[in-house]
Amino acid sequence: MGASRADDGDRSAASSDRVRHPVGVLIAVKDLATAKSRLAAQFSPPERTRLVLAMLRDTVAAAHAVPVVDSVTVVTPDPRVADTARRIGARVFDEPVGDPRQTPNERLNHAFASAAHALRRDHIVGGVLRDDSRAAGHTDIIALQADLPAMRSAELAQAYATARRGGRSLVVDHHGTGTAALILKGVTGDLAPLFGEHSARRHSESGARQLGGTWPGLRLDVDTLADLRRAHGLGVGPATATVLHSLGWSDDASATTA
Repeated sequence: MGASRADDGDRSAASSDRVRHPVGVLIAVKDLATAKSRLAAQFSPPERTRLVLAMLRDTVAAAHAVPVVDSVTVVTPDPRVADTARRIGARVFDEPVGDPRQTPNERLNHAFASAAHALRRDHIVGGVLRDDSRAAGHTDIIALQADLPAMRSAELAQAYATARRGGRSLVVDHHGTGTAALILKGVTGDLAPLFGEHSARRHSESGARQLGGTWPGLRLDVDTLADLRRAHGLGVGPATATVLHSLGWSDDASATTA
């Protein structure tokens, strides 16, 4: 008996799921002069700078360690952040000059969208620039927070694997209101980032699907002292651990990128 149309469709969908799309991670970092202002009462400006760069190092390292990730790009207007990113093997996308009337969150989303477009245009696979018109626009994008020092690479790998093919998915942060990661997978559409206040609700209302994995490190973006203490309790990456140790924190908790 011949196969039904439904069988043909199932085989087609399964075949599509086996297609290996390039995967690029985008991480946006603000100007260091304004970064982590909610930690100003606990840390001096130089200490906050060291902490921000350390958390970026650990976040990039964890993302790089995900087997399916082909490239990690840091989006920033700050030359010190750009220098750090290049030193740890990340690509750098200079934050584009936007409308001066834009809010900081509007500038952030414009930067993410511009970087996603550039990444798909460049088509990076295995760290190598490919000129393949058939693959143009098919790069999967993971837009990630830069302050995830307790994230394990396995968490990000699981989130990407769980994300729906043919649309956008999001990982809600530990507060339940923000977005730790926005994933565009298996589709040539726009990333359409809506980071900022109540971004989880806004992303969901725009059609992104919330992912239900536990992933405590991936969901824990650090903005406050309580967040930092919680991340330290989970175990932070080596760069963040080194900075915290220099600031008098104990080394009882430590993390790997696994």
